[in-house]
Amino acid sequence: MANQRPYEDLREFLAVLEDAGKLIRIKREVNKDTELQPLVRLQFRGLRDEDRKAFLFENVTDSKGRHYDGSVLVGGLSGSTDIYCLGLQCSADEVPDRWVEAMENPIPPELVSHGPVMEVIHKGDELAASNGFARFPIPISTPGFDNGPYITAGHWITKDPETGARNVGNYRGLVKSPLRCGANSGTPQDLSRHWERCRERGIPLEVAIAVGTVPAASYTATQKVPPDMDELALAGGLARTPVQLVKCQTVDLEVPATAEVVFEGIIPTNYLEEEGPFAESMGYVDPRTIGPVMELTCVMHRKDPIWVSIISQVTPSESSKIKAMGMSTLVHRYLNRKGFASVKEVYMMEELVNLRPYVAVRMKKENDEEPRRVMDAVLQYGDRVGKLIVAVDEDINVNDPVAVTWAITHRCQPHRDVTIVPDRPFGATPIGMVVSHPSSRYDSTDSALLIDATRKADLPPLSLPKKPYMERAIELWKELGLPELQLKEPWHGYLMGLWPDELDEEARLAAEGDYEKVGEKLKGTRVNVGEGQTLKSMRLEWGKTHSGRSV
Repeated sequence: MANQRPYEDLREFLAVLEDAGKLIRIKREVNKDTELQPLVRLQFRGLRDEDRKAFLFENVTDSKGRHYDGSVLVGGLSGSTDIYCLGLQCSADEVPDRWVEAMENPIPPELVSHGPVMEVIHKGDELAASNGFARFPIPISTPGFDNGPYITAGHWITKDPETGARNVGNYRGLVKSPLRCGANSGTPQDLSRHWERCRERGIPLEVAIAVGTVPAASYTATQKVPPDMDELALAGGLARTPVQLVKCQTVDLEVPATAEVVFEGIIPTNYLEEEGPFAESMGYVDPRTIGPVMELTCVMHRKDPIWVSIISQVTPSESSKIKAMGMSTLVHRYLNRKGFASVKEVYMMEELVNLRPYVAVRMKKENDEEPRRVMDAVLQYGDRVGKLIVAVDEDINVNDPVAVTWAITHRCQPHRDVTIVPDRPFGATPIGMVVSHPSSRYDSTDSALLIDATRKADLPPLSLPKKPYMERAIELWKELGLPELQLKEPWHGYLMGLWPDELDEEARLAAEGDYEKVGEKLKGTRVNVGEGQTLKSMRLEWGKTHSGRSV
């Protein structure tokens, strides 16, 4: 595969998936609000990695009975190891080397005058009439818990107003109306930093969201890379050819020329608005938060566009797979560049990789002090990396948690060899979500390595679609004659004590196609950003006064 011509667009990649028997076309009518994602979710609970497929839904409707042009792709970027490797045009064994090669030899994108994404353009007076975000069959990812359709495979492109440096990140976006969408980036994240710097200047942040790019661009947008690295140049390195870009129509940004859909707009810096809940890959529904909002100014798309949706929620998922395939290699490269040539391999468990808490390092140590220095370096890679880090000798298979556990029990004296590192930030865990809630007995700091993982608070729901939707998905699965399922528990979402009636009602409205009613309601939650306030400080202030209601 390594010598094949690079993909020009997503459609060429889908043809390869179909030839390889990795694409299922669903021609029957499927409801994007209640049926679509639950159907695909079943394979992550009931099939082996090698048996999973990409799903292309060609007859999409919603709870209001509306039919959509185009199609919806789920699992098509990284539904399995095989799908990811076809996207990267290499074998599984070659993936780490391809990432290292791309990091060492990025290929800058090239600007062209025109591209397929410009086949249809809606802006100015035509924008509202085109129906904006609502023109596209954006699925509800976790019916029963999510409060609207979310953009999940949108690659958000912004530029630093100080340096002009570009960033491409994959963030979730709650569609609140045809012309409004949430912009949920964490702190720290590059989009949030760009927003803060624009706010200091009293200007909005220009943004473009690209959906349905060549696979390499999606693989870099979803990965945590060094801050000085242009994700589109890294994508060029992965694809071994420049990513072609075209200029946006209404903002000073460039976007992939062969993308299926591009949204252009601004993110105002003078107000924030409530957003969420959304079922995240840490295994819980992320409840309400507060964040910026994108206001749409233009839509460009191909004819009969393919909408791409990444399936997240409880791991394993497409979200965990797309990060797992590159994350371990990036941390390994980081450690080697920090001077630890003794590190031979890094393993980050896919079932946990979205949180990055479990890191196993295989090394040929030079002395007894080096493992501790290596583990300290892992903690420096990023705020969310390393809640449990294990260093093992080179004879231990770090890809086998049983082997690592064996090394811990037979090669470790806890009173000498275990260290708890205090004052660590919370990662994307339910503890951080509920620490300020009255039900919580957690304190307000986190630590690394040894953590009591028993439940100590009422928690949000398990982030899978509610049982009725999954039961309906099972019926659809059988009707379609798909492979026999061996479902693993849990295979549906359920309550764990922390789910207000307000959020239950919003999820019901969303599943019935009335997400705009939720969006209209959330307009009433806007708060003005005061002088000297930051996105982080606003969220902290909001959390103190809304914690009981928000979660």
